[in-house]
Amino acid sequence: MTVLRPEGSDPPEPAPEERKSRWSATDLRRKLLVSTAVLWAVALTAFVVVRLGVENEAPSAAAPSAAPSASAAPLTVAEVYQALAPSVVLIRSTGQTDAGTGTGVIANADGTIITALHVVEGAQSIELTYADGTKSAAAIARADPKQDIATLTPQKLPETLVPAIMGGGSAVGDDVVAIGNPLGLTWSTSSGVVSGLDRRLDRAGKSAIEGLIQFDAAVNPGNSGGPLINTRGQVTGIVVALANPTDAGTFIGIGFAVPIGAALGGGEGDGQAPPL
Repeated sequence: MTVLRPEGSDPPEPAPEERKSRWSATDLRRKLLVSTAVLWAVALTAFVVVRLGVENEAPSAAAPSAAPSASAAPLTVAEVYQALAPSVVLIRSTGQTDAGTGTGVIANADGTIITALHVVEGAQSIELTYADGTKSAAAIARADPKQDIATLTPQKLPETLVPAIMGGGSAVGDDVVAIGNPLGLTWSTSSGVVSGLDRRLDRAGKSAIEGLIQFDAAVNPGNSGGPLINTRGQVTGIVVALANPTDAGTFIGIGFAVPIGAALGGGEGDGQAPPL
């Protein structure tokens, strides 16, 4: 279509074109994301460099290291059992009027076993069974009738011999663990506390045993001669008796152990000291 204009009139100026934006919205978002990522990368790099510098300046003692000596922290019952069970033996004796089973503990690197004298007294034969199943005959080496303690010499040793750690005092309220073979239930464990000290046990036809540890960890026939152990894994006593007002002979919460010092000959008395 033709547009008529008045003669001599200037043509109208063309309408200004719309200025096109240099970046589209999509481009702007992409640019913003890239810039943000770059800034985060720079910040993270700076943080890592500073952190490494601080760690390099930290003393090396902050890292854990092996201690040269055993921890004084108390062991759990499970840990005491794991540590001491290889040192416990099952004792079977025959030829006695009351022949049966008892318990002993390896007390020396030469394989010497310490137990209660009444477990083996008068026996015609004594058989030991170690934790790994090794069996051996044994003979009484020495006896201390006053403390009801005996030591045995085995004819054969297991491939791996694990003597128990002897020592450690007892105080009322201390946690203790007993390991033994009650009623033929081999390598049983129980736990309790020291209930009293310096107890006296009267025995029919025999002299009384003085200075005993009273404890309430469950023990029954078959536990005799077994170790009473503290929470540091030390044998503090040798189980010799339990108290029961009836003829049942079962545990009612009162057991007795000879303190390890007396059992090893360090206590008072005129009995023959076991040589350890």
